[in-house]
Amino acid sequence: MLIEAGNTLISRPEYPRPEFRRKEWLSLNGAWDFGFDDERAGEEEQWYIKDTPALSARTIQVPFAFQSRLSGIEDPAFHDVVWYRRSFEVPEAWSGKRIILHFGAVDYLAKVWVNGQLAVMHEGGHTPFQADITPLLVQGSNRIVLRAEDFSRDETLPRGKQYWLEQSASIFYTRTTGIWQSVWLEPVPEVHMRKIMMTPDIDRNEIRIRTFVDGFKPAAALKLRIKVTYGGEWIAEDQYHVGHAEQLRTIGLGDFAEHGLGRLWSPEHPNLYDIVYQLVRGEEVIDEVAAYFGMRKVSVEDGRLCLNNRPYYQRLILDQGYFPDGILTAPSDEALKRDVELAKEMGFNGVRKHQKTEDPRFLYWCDKMGLLVWSEAANAYEYSEAYVRRFTKEWQEIIERDYNHPSIVTWVPLNESWGIPNVQIDKRQQQHGLAMYHLTKSLDEMRPVVYNDGWEHMTTDLITIHDYESRQEVLEQRYATVESAVNSMPANRKIFVGGASYQGQPILISEFGGIAFKKSEWEGWGYSGAENEEDFLIRLKAVVDPMFSSPVIQGYCYTQLTDVEQEINGLLTYDRKPKAPLAEIRKIMTGK
Repeated sequence: MLIEAGNTLISRPEYPRPEFRRKEWLSLNGAWDFGFDDERAGEEEQWYIKDTPALSARTIQVPFAFQSRLSGIEDPAFHDVVWYRRSFEVPEAWSGKRIILHFGAVDYLAKVWVNGQLAVMHEGGHTPFQADITPLLVQGSNRIVLRAEDFSRDETLPRGKQYWLEQSASIFYTRTTGIWQSVWLEPVPEVHMRKIMMTPDIDRNEIRIRTFVDGFKPAAALKLRIKVTYGGEWIAEDQYHVGHAEQLRTIGLGDFAEHGLGRLWSPEHPNLYDIVYQLVRGEEVIDEVAAYFGMRKVSVEDGRLCLNNRPYYQRLILDQGYFPDGILTAPSDEALKRDVELAKEMGFNGVRKHQKTEDPRFLYWCDKMGLLVWSEAANAYEYSEAYVRRFTKEWQEIIERDYNHPSIVTWVPLNESWGIPNVQIDKRQQQHGLAMYHLTKSLDEMRPVVYNDGWEHMTTDLITIHDYESRQEVLEQRYATVESAVNSMPANRKIFVGGASYQGQPILISEFGGIAFKKSEWEGWGYSGAENEEDFLIRLKAVVDPMFSSPVIQGYCYTQLTDVEQEINGLLTYDRKPKAPLAEIRKIMTGK
């Protein structure tokens, strides 16, 4: 569909959930009625039922938050309670199906009514939710009303880089409130596929598949048919009786020679298998879902960080995932794809998505084009029991949503002690970090987990260090040996807390650089400054070269991909223009 905001025409025709696709769906992006509820009167006055003037005065372009220009509103002020409303009709062809209403992400607390009846509630600003709204529907026109509540000043809220003051400053940016990812409807049969979890095993040439079926009844004579192809070529097929709502199945592939890497997935060769799941009753296909997977393995072998059983040096770029006109929401799918292309053109083989759970369309392009992803949660800034409850729930939803993406190679629940600022001395906060580490490992056994990215580690699979030192000689000396690296104190922070010590893990510099260079209209801030393009490239080489010359560092993450608002330490400006020729940046970032 096409939506117009200002003078910009934006196309969003792509299915929002590319790793779990059905053929029939209806986008609900576009114009919605919208209103602020600063007095918090909406629920008491029953805005979800009544034709209140408060929701008739203006419209908003979903999925853009009201703070953004592309929403058509562009109001950066605090409005912590907002309401949305729109009407829709269910296509006649969907008669007899269950109708599922999907929200990609709503920041932060959402309540949804359909035709005046509560359909679903959800807490968490970065994860999807859905509701079967079939019992609430009527013939003809139906109405959805959504109330979203943010907590803009609450520093214990998992918020990422959204600032709790009205005007953005330093490393904190404009807030996002309400709907900021796609909304859509989808018809499904009474018995249908709800979720699939796919775990590749390259050592055995197998894909392990867990399937989850909603509406399952033991007496139903159901079969699940699975077909795997590669580039249109048949690879494997399986069919089995559905005896439980949740089942585990393993399919052997055996179609490649491991010595030549064959069809393994990597940034250099982003090979993807297509897979189709069909629920079959008799000879009738009652539900069909298309997906894909990549055969790849991430591991630590004898202290070396490996991809597909071979040591692999990770060259990552820090990516905040902000856009000038959409804030957290990209203006188009093409904009997400372009960020992946630019990162690869500059010589990076991965991205650390910083303080944001990105739109699944971004992960799709990383899968398809070949870019490693470190998936990092949006953290709170302060610790509280409410924070622990909120964050633990949302982190589990993040892992569930993104488990199948081959591009994701590392989970990062915590960054720079955000949410646990007293972890050095507070045993509760130490235990929270340990709980998040072990919780993550209990949900995903195939990816490394970072305890607390940057410093103040306890149990962790990788030692990650943030170091914005700009002097080449200091960096070379600091990372000349394991001992000097793990005993360094960048930002005056210890690398370990709680009695933890180095246990032979791979060491990566997961933030460094941050060279400020102004090449746009934004007045800015950064970690160190360059005067012109030549000076910028000299300074860039001075901090990157020690990463390659160090005998202990196994990867880096440079800060950062783009400028963001007042923060001008990107390799690109906020509108994605290079600050130096991409070929020159690539030479430096690859050490060639």
